[in-house]
Amino acid sequence: MKRKSAVKAPVEESIVNKELFEALAALDRERGISQEYMIERLEAALLSAFRKEYHGNDNAVVKIDPLKQDAKIFKVYTVVETVLNPETEMTLADARKYDEKCQIGDTVEVEIKTRTFGRSAAQAAKQVIVQGIREAERGMIIREYEDKKEEIVSAVVVRVDPTTGNATLEIGKNEMVLFRHEQIPNETLQVGDRIKVFVTEIKKESRGPSVVLSRVHPGMVRRLFELEVPELKDGTVEIVSVAREPGSRTKIAVRSNDDKVDPIGACIGQKGARKNLVTEELRGEKIDIIPYSEDVETFISASLAPAAVDEVIKLPDSDRSYRAIVADDQLSLAIGKEGQNARLAAKLTGCKIDIKSRKLLEGPVA
Repeated sequence: MKRKSAVKAPVEESIVNKELFEALAALDRERGISQEYMIERLEAALLSAFRKEYHGNDNAVVKIDPLKQDAKIFKVYTVVETVLNPETEMTLADARKYDEKCQIGDTVEVEIKTRTFGRSAAQAAKQVIVQGIREAERGMIIREYEDKKEEIVSAVVVRVDPTTGNATLEIGKNEMVLFRHEQIPNETLQVGDRIKVFVTEIKKESRGPSVVLSRVHPGMVRRLFELEVPELKDGTVEIVSVAREPGSRTKIAVRSNDDKVDPIGACIGQKGARKNLVTEELRGEKIDIIPYSEDVETFISASLAPAAVDEVIKLPDSDRSYRAIVADDQLSLAIGKEGQNARLAAKLTGCKIDIKSRKLLEGPVA
């Protein structure tokens, strides 16, 4: 079996010091980046620096001892009869100057005097270490927020860009951006505001993962109600669909899986307490809670609230096209301001809804 021996260089200051190991311990405590991982990255950094200093020489190993808090770099030589490459090979006679017991075929590790490293090599080491920290943090973000996808997280506003309106949020130990188009229209966020945001997506991009946050996604309304309504958490009540125009109005369709539980009453709460908490978080957004029905005509009729619908008729031209007939004095209410009520009803039910007044359909009286 081939033997390997290591030779110590004259005593000198270590290429790493106590402060560096203290920094690694701090990274472990504060960011959750393990010391083992960073020591691996540090070894890679020092090896990179060595190769840069010695023009790509790759017969080297780095050994870091966290207990002794030091690191050493060794050039590795193979013991041979005739040296063909003095950078990687050593004669038996020369090798025995370091290890009297070595034989042909063994390897000898000769410690490098690290003070010979130049500034460029040190910079290369620094870059590898910084990259290692970034990669670790990216991996942590992906692992942490994959579990929070389509969930709500609490955040504190730490900065607001006066030009773009983008807000930087502090979420746990991380800072993330809530873009202006993902903020509720007419919402003005201030530094120090505590808000809730919906995690819509985790993008794995070349420059690192990014977490997409939103306060306008329909899923946010669903999750806010789930935070406030125990019956939604335990499955007694279910939100079937959500239609939302952020900052203005939302409609949610609910049903109960227990005949004894009123799904609308459960979501509204005593004196409107549960619904009001959701409305407050959404900066006053109006919320209509609609009873869901398997009968499409009944569901469409309910979805057009607060208008009273006389009749819903399926149209022959499509499986999802219906006509809602209302009294003349209910027509504008059914359509809503700028068509909003009709749009939300269509989104909520997944149907195309043609709203007509009964008077118009019947035509003028002869």
